[in-house]
Amino acid sequence: MVRTPLTPEERERGERLGRLLREARGRRSMAEVAASAGLSAETLRKIETGRAPTPAFFTVAALARVLGLSMDDIAGSCALVPA
Repeated sequence: MVRTPLTPEERERGERLGRLLREARGRRSMAEVAASAGLSAETLRKIETGRAPTPAFFTVAALARVLGLSMDDIAGSCALVPA
């Protein structure tokens, strides 16, 4: 299956999500946070760097739980900004 290329806005949203997660992770290791959320460290790395800009809802929810973020915090920080 071929994926539709992401728009610049979608890429920017993924980068904002990555920044938010990195900031919330703080000094905790990527491996520690990923394991607590039931993810691989590689998956978390891809999300944090914007290489996986559209993670699944349940992946984001698991990270939010581990990092003490609400889904409202995430949605507010990562929503598409109208042009």
